[in-house]
Amino acid sequence: MADENTGDLKVNNPFAVEPAWLEKVKEDIVDPDRVIIDTHHHLWEPGGLIEYSLEDLWADTGSGHKVEKTVFMECGACYHEDGPEHLRSLGEVEYVTAIAERTAKDTSGNAEIAAMVTTFDLRHDDVEGLVQRHEETSKGRFRGIRQALASAKPNEGIMLEAAGPKDLYKDPDFIRGMKALGKKGHSYDSWHYHYQNPEFAALARSAPDTTMVLDHFGTPLGVGVYGDKRDAVFQQWKKDIAEIAKCENTVAKLGGFAMPDNGMGWNGRDLPPTSDEFFDAQAAYYLHMIECFTPDRCMFESNFPVDKLSLSYHVFWNGVKKIVKGFSENEKNAMFSGTATRVYRL
Repeated sequence: MADENTGDLKVNNPFAVEPAWLEKVKEDIVDPDRVIIDTHHHLWEPGGLIEYSLEDLWADTGSGHKVEKTVFMECGACYHEDGPEHLRSLGEVEYVTAIAERTAKDTSGNAEIAAMVTTFDLRHDDVEGLVQRHEETSKGRFRGIRQALASAKPNEGIMLEAAGPKDLYKDPDFIRGMKALGKKGHSYDSWHYHYQNPEFAALARSAPDTTMVLDHFGTPLGVGVYGDKRDAVFQQWKKDIAEIAKCENTVAKLGGFAMPDNGMGWNGRDLPPTSDEFFDAQAAYYLHMIECFTPDRCMFESNFPVDKLSLSYHVFWNGVKKIVKGFSENEKNAMFSGTATRVYRL
């Protein structure tokens, strides 16, 4: 999971999804008729970071909740191994497009991969030309670029240690590419760590006409050097999220907060968490995000299979449904499908 955009990604612990472990917790489905668009998942071929095939995705999306469409998020899968560096990520686009074509033709009620967010270096001098290549290769499914801001500090003790370009958010060429992306009608996603949330806010202010999507809550870390600083991280995170939300061109994804680096401590336990435990641990984060951004600028994401290291798909969706139980039907519809339909033009 490394490319010219994010730099090397050092994995400090092996990834292993354990289906038998996840099966130990089974729950009735909450609000089973609620239409869901899962706005963020990956696919990896055998030998990838976490093997996750279409069949694996369909097993999860078909586990009880009404997941009708999904959005694939770039993850460094199946890049071309030769040719010009700036074109190698098209290998991933080709790989996912072939899978998405299968989902479009499926008649058995499985979720369709309706859109994809891909990647290339926005500092390239022909962003418009690269966007066109991604649009054509994806057969019209391309919706935007994720070029992660994530750049880890030394010796933090985290699992996913990204070595992206330092201070990318203020690189004039990057900002130029960001603006070009927006002019073409596409959005930008970022994964980064909680201490980089001010960088994301600054970037959003630099490209006010480009829709900016905040992934994974801005990744509040809770392991390594942050293991005993969870409350301090939370308090600063709340302030930074409020600042990001002031930028009207920003949208928040709600999810991706069960990665091992978030420090929930669920992976490796005897039993995975229940949706009630998920609620107790994470509701304050979700409700703060929704308060800051409003439901019309929030959309749910599973971040599978990465979050699958900690909990099962049906438990995740049960948990978020419990968190937003008190919201109106219109607000729920926005967060579960409406915002995604608008932002990703589904």
